[in-house]
Amino acid sequence: MSFLDDIFARLEEVADETVLLELHDQEAGEANWGLMGRGLLRQIAQARRFLATQNLNKGSRVALLAPNSVDWAAIDLALMAEGLIVVPLYARQAPAELVAMMKDCSPRLIVCGDAGLRDGIKQNWPEAPPQVLFEEVFGTREDGPQPDLVSDARQRVGDSMNGSDPVTIIYTSGTSGEAKGVILTAENVAHMLSCTSARLDSLMDKRSGPDQVFHYLPFCFAGSWIMLLTCLLRGSQLTLNTDLTKLAADMRRASPNYFLNVPQLLERMRKAVDEQLWKTGGLILGIYSRAKNAWMRKQEGKANFGDAMWLGLAKALVFPAIRRKMIGGNLKALICGSAPLNVETQLFFMMLGIPVLQVYGLTETTAICTMDDPKHVDAGRVGPAISGIEMKLCENDEIIVRGPNIFPGYWNRPEETAKVLRHGWFHTGDQGEVNAFGNWRIIGRIKNLVILSSGHNVAPEPIEDDLLRHLAGAQQVVLIGNGRGYLSAILTGDLSAAVVQAAIDAVNPGLPHYKQIRAFHIHAEPFSIENGLLTANGKLKRDLIASRLSQEIEDLYRVKQAV
Repeated sequence: MSFLDDIFARLEEVADETVLLELHDQEAGEANWGLMGRGLLRQIAQARRFLATQNLNKGSRVALLAPNSVDWAAIDLALMAEGLIVVPLYARQAPAELVAMMKDCSPRLIVCGDAGLRDGIKQNWPEAPPQVLFEEVFGTREDGPQPDLVSDARQRVGDSMNGSDPVTIIYTSGTSGEAKGVILTAENVAHMLSCTSARLDSLMDKRSGPDQVFHYLPFCFAGSWIMLLTCLLRGSQLTLNTDLTKLAADMRRASPNYFLNVPQLLERMRKAVDEQLWKTGGLILGIYSRAKNAWMRKQEGKANFGDAMWLGLAKALVFPAIRRKMIGGNLKALICGSAPLNVETQLFFMMLGIPVLQVYGLTETTAICTMDDPKHVDAGRVGPAISGIEMKLCENDEIIVRGPNIFPGYWNRPEETAKVLRHGWFHTGDQGEVNAFGNWRIIGRIKNLVILSSGHNVAPEPIEDDLLRHLAGAQQVVLIGNGRGYLSAILTGDLSAAVVQAAIDAVNPGLPHYKQIRAFHIHAEPFSIENGLLTANGKLKRDLIASRLSQEIEDLYRVKQAV
């Protein structure tokens, strides 16, 4: 039995329960659209029938280019059931970048969510393989009981999927170079789904019905895709946001038990609460501010007389209202991955009574290496290693991993594969540390290390995060200084030199001399996916930023600003 057989069996069990639901703008007259278990099996069967007409052989690559939708999930499952290798692509990425990835993996077919995406590919790749739209795959929607279609969805899965068979190629974000295609096998995915489902069982102890899960992150990213498959395997109701401008409202409409996040959203939510309460003012702000200070003193072991009273008042009068307005009344936890979360933000949500469970991993590890235990959260850390895998530190405190979640290699890149898979261990490129309880903390990326001319190695991420905490108007901070005598910072956002200087003056005293920031440059335009300085999942392209701003950087070291 493959993981796909297990998902199809669960969909039959929840045949009359909603498993996928798209939220649309009801004020604009758009209806929400969802499918029960039976309906999703029907969609998968229709997609399989279409694919059977396309002259595709087992192992053929098929690119899937579309934003999240119920149809995306159905086509993804149908492709895997047919023994095809899915290559999911990010719909917001530049067409030229998408074409480069597709040329690398040579798909036999490109399935596009709409005509605009298809036309973008055609313009940048006239010789592209056939492109079809979702509407062509599904044709006329089948209504009413269709038992033959339900059984068709499951046919021949066992013959088309073995443990070592590749099921997907997911392209990495490419922070320091060309994106690489990560091959993931049926065995990789099956192991990961057993781990994620077990951890969610622990979170949802003694649940009385299906999990209610909200989702907004693109399915083309490994962690997001694993969440989709996990929800289908568990028979959960997964509610999809289809418009990021309505994210806050959709979260409240979904009223989920949990959902997957990136740190950026949680940081925004935290700031929004503070700003709203400052506008409200009055007694509520007074209680909130005193309780917040009391909470932080408690975490530092410096509680004052009276702190318990302010926290008690806030828990009774303020925090429940914040939780309801922010996310609804059913939330058990927020799940956060993709990058380390600011510990103050994690503690903020814990103060409100909302656990934040961190997850750490890479695409090459089938998205996950560690997951917080819901019953033993260690703030600032990303939890223990998941079941069945080993993690340890090697040179430069680099984290290395081995186990059934490790990918077999990069598509058509044996040399790149050999660099990271050595003696049975995957070299993550991440620096970390682990405490006596087995809980890991991520310090930074090895390749991001700034090596000063003095020989000192500096992990930039902790200093960047600290500076951001002191700059409410900042969007990004990038530390530079490779081969130089001191560190400088590039900042984006609505900032003045005086405000930046004050933040640096607050951060520097707590750092050794070689980690102190001696100069800075404010860059007017934020780094973004559109200007090519962020990856598809929002990570800084540090090398490209340094290249693009080379003159500004030279000026920092030609005439040092006083700090």
